[in-house]
Amino acid sequence: MKDTLPPEYRATWVGSVGQAVTLLVLLFVFLMGVQGLGDGFRLLGRDLLDAFFITTENPFMALMVGILATTLVQSSSVTTVMVVGLVAAPENPLPVANAVPMIMGANIGTTVTNTVVSLAHMGRREEFFRAFSVATCHDFFNFITVAVLLPLEITTGYLRRTAVALASTFGGVSGVTYENPLKNALKAGLEPLKSLAGTLFEAEQAQGVLLVLISGLFIFGALLLLVRVMRAATQSSIEVFITRFLGRSALVSILLGAVLTVMVQSSSITTSLLVPLAGAGLLTLEQAFPVTIGANVGTTVTALLATLAVSGANAHAGVEIALVHLLFNLSGIALIYPVPFIRRLPLVAARSLARAAVESRKWALLYVLGLFYGLPAILVVLNKFFE
Repeated sequence: MKDTLPPEYRATWVGSVGQAVTLLVLLFVFLMGVQGLGDGFRLLGRDLLDAFFITTENPFMALMVGILATTLVQSSSVTTVMVVGLVAAPENPLPVANAVPMIMGANIGTTVTNTVVSLAHMGRREEFFRAFSVATCHDFFNFITVAVLLPLEITTGYLRRTAVALASTFGGVSGVTYENPLKNALKAGLEPLKSLAGTLFEAEQAQGVLLVLISGLFIFGALLLLVRVMRAATQSSIEVFITRFLGRSALVSILLGAVLTVMVQSSSITTSLLVPLAGAGLLTLEQAFPVTIGANVGTTVTALLATLAVSGANAHAGVEIALVHLLFNLSGIALIYPVPFIRRLPLVAARSLARAAVESRKWALLYVLGLFYGLPAILVVLNKFFE
């Protein structure tokens, strides 16, 4: 029978299949990176890991490490996946309690991207005011969330205890007894890399360093390409979704932010997209705010996905820290957003900072460089100096 499918539909179908295959390949590379990260940390040895763990025993230093790491790689997803790999390492795992502040720091660090995007509007005062306000409201919401939940976590262990209880409840779906074709495929995929490391270096620590570096590149590269592929597939409809559904209700906007972030696997894309829309006057700060906190929830899917690649005695810890990330963001919304006075604080702070930045552009630059890069780096160095 003669094919009657129009060429444009045939091309669309072929393109969709190609995108699906590409996404599956990238997802496999991503999970392979997570697996390799755990194997690499196991080879590094106790001394090197103990030095890092001692630093993160101080929750404020762990918070700064999370902020600095995320701002350097421009992705909270990469940081949280690295943390999942650390806590689920087969030997010498990072304690979950030490990792919780790092997850909080990653939430703060990820907001730097849309803040940097807003600087592109500096040439027009009103436009810059609107864009910078929308960008920094995300920062201030995360600052307030950390200010509330970090002391609570230090005193009660609320996030860690709740995550442990949830992980125990759903223990059957975690990686504790994870033996299936995916796991075997991941091991087979890593075998050439391990053989290469063994050929190049005799020392296990050197092999571990190479494995960690290449696995980190797998994770970062796969996530970067995943974001590009998914953005290409959804970019045409994202702005339509936002302009159509914003303003209907806060819950719809929060869900919209979460869904879009899951679709593109990056909260930075969702929040950065709001910045030019706000600069153009297409949406207000009040409309953009719930979308940004919804993006916080959507970005937790990446860490949960990474738990598919962990197994063994400490796999439950990887599940627990991924659940901590989810609980942190859900708790922040539950504690802050329903209270009108507290909910207005990020908006008031963002507008105040935007006014100062409009009057003098140096405040915007000092804010980005000082808060996201300078302060964390200085505190980490000082902590090392006074040990």
